[in-house]
Amino acid sequence: MSYETILFEREGPVAVVTLNRPERANAMNRTMLEELLDVCDTVEGVSEIRALVLTGAGEAFCSGFDLKDQAANRPQGVEQWRDALQIDFDAVMRFWNLPIPTVAAVRGPALAGGFELSMACDMTVAAEGSVFGEPELRFGAGIVVMLLPWLAGPKAAKEIILLGRDDISVESAFDLGLVNRIVPPGCDLQEAMEIANRLAVIDPVLVKQTKRAINASYSIMGLDRALQNALDIDVQIEGQGSPDKTEFLRLLREEGMRAALKWRDARFGDGG
Repeated sequence: MSYETILFEREGPVAVVTLNRPERANAMNRTMLEELLDVCDTVEGVSEIRALVLTGAGEAFCSGFDLKDQAANRPQGVEQWRDALQIDFDAVMRFWNLPIPTVAAVRGPALAGGFELSMACDMTVAAEGSVFGEPELRFGAGIVVMLLPWLAGPKAAKEIILLGRDDISVESAFDLGLVNRIVPPGCDLQEAMEIANRLAVIDPVLVKQTKRAINASYSIMGLDRALQNALDIDVQIEGQGSPDKTEFLRLLREEGMRAALKWRDARFGDGG
């Protein structure tokens, strides 16, 4: 199958999906989100595929949702923002809800929506030197997929989200339970494929039903309702607009990402 922003390959019983915008650190634009939804539908329809590995081309897993695209085509008002954020949410959570197990192979940055995407996968393998975080509040945006409190607990989640931290080391992510395995540089995809192939040996009905049971435990505790509530709050945040984000996007549009990030970081007086 041919896509514009992702690659889809099949290695026996394992589907390999690669985010393929390396020049943008694999930032997710509207096209990529639509293609991720489509490829998940395709994979779900092929009974011979028993596991999925998600990775990124180049030196990054995913830097998040594409802010350049947003600056050029910014939604206006709550309803337009609801449409824009709903597809963000749906594409990320598709990996959580996919019946077969999903394994993220992370190298480099996994930030904002990219961090959420890695958390939505059932397991995460990360190379040494990878970095995670949710920097959204630092430039006036909200959180689209509020998975972090469920996986890391409220104290860690509040520190990372409210401070807009984008410097969570792979070792810290492992300690928080956000990463399953840390591997040497260049070994993340290989390790993820080994896990996926081991999963593919197990009775697929058993694997699917057991994943369903685990996810149902979180649903019973209120995860689905909480995530929807958080998304509704984010729609209101973006629909009403933040002066911080307005200025960030203005700088991004007129002077480029480097200037926008410099402005963002200078506000905190610590250069980062």
